[in-house]
Amino acid sequence: MNVIWRNYISCPRMRKVPHRYQSGCHPVAPLGSRILTDPTKVFEHNMWDHMQWSKEEEAAARKKVEENSAVRVLLEEQVKYESEASKYWDTFYKIHKNKFFKDRNWLLREFPEILPVGQKTEEKVKELSWNHVKINAESFFSKMHCPTMPEEKNHYKESSGSSDGQSKAGSDFSKLDSEEYRERPLKTELFPGSNAAFRILEVGCGAGNSVFPILNTLQNVPEFFLYCCDFASGAVELVKSHASYRAAQCCAFVHDVCDHGLPYPFPDGTLDVILLVFVLSSIHPDRMQGVINRLSKLLKPGGMLLFRDYGRYDKTQLRFKRGHCLSENFYVRGDGTRAYFFTKGEVHSMFCKAGLDEKQNLVDRRLQVNRKKKVKMHRVWVQGKFQKPLHLTQKSSNLVFSVLSHE
Repeated sequence: MNVIWRNYISCPRMRKVPHRYQSGCHPVAPLGSRILTDPTKVFEHNMWDHMQWSKEEEAAARKKVEENSAVRVLLEEQVKYESEASKYWDTFYKIHKNKFFKDRNWLLREFPEILPVGQKTEEKVKELSWNHVKINAESFFSKMHCPTMPEEKNHYKESSGSSDGQSKAGSDFSKLDSEEYRERPLKTELFPGSNAAFRILEVGCGAGNSVFPILNTLQNVPEFFLYCCDFASGAVELVKSHASYRAAQCCAFVHDVCDHGLPYPFPDGTLDVILLVFVLSSIHPDRMQGVINRLSKLLKPGGMLLFRDYGRYDKTQLRFKRGHCLSENFYVRGDGTRAYFFTKGEVHSMFCKAGLDEKQNLVDRRLQVNRKKKVKMHRVWVQGKFQKPLHLTQKSSNLVFSVLSHE
């Protein structure tokens, strides 16, 4: 009995974590609300949501994919694209820097789980735009019943912003994944962000198109900490050199998610949210499951993995020429970077095999138009939300209260 009670009271932060915006409560209009009801008005806007494909359109897309997949890239070249994947992305960011992708200001609309809020403010958040949330983020946190966290030690603030691609504390990160570390109690001085009550990791952060909208929204919220990684060192340097980068709230580091032997700068089971947005598609299909399995271990019980990526028959897939297909639905671009195109069923299978519960899995079909050239293009993305089960935590709590009630 004493052992059970000690284990229970030793984890107060687990019982007082911020309430996350639950996935069962979707935004007012998930995946957009601009519906094309009159085909004659198709060129009045740049994008139309929730587009339904005709049988003829789907058949034409399928035929196009069959055609551009008929000739495969030679095996020795495929090996080169795999082994030198980070080099190709590094070159991409050296050329384009942070000018290629736009900031993802849509993130909070589709993934409100990024923002931890009190239950009383949950309905209000549904109606807020990104700018409104930015203004009110601090007040949301003030309503949460969380203990005030002490400020991070100064040496983390200084070292996290170092220019060598990793913080100076990184030299000790290899210790974090050891059995000895996992077996002993968590010490707050061991890793950046350890004093935070809500932690997010963005995998494949690129030049920071998700990082900075999030940081700017939560800049006055000390309980929040953001980790972001990319295996292209040039991309990480772009993030760390950005004017809005703050080591007190963010740790950017170089990391290859396909190398499961590499430690993260934090222990397993410490993340509330993982963002996996247009990243998994760049990984070889044979390695995807291992990546998801590893990421799932980083989540707390109840933590969310938020996914968005290319869907089957997206216009990007249809535009590939013959000779660019690596394997079924997996292609290489002219610059050496790669892209896979998912189905809803594939996404469901991978994340559920990793032990995560599916909370959302949607095919986002949109019609993008070039009003000047009068060109119509079908966009297809898959968006999902997957949660780490609470079973173990619930069982432990039930056991504690059951024992206490029978004293």
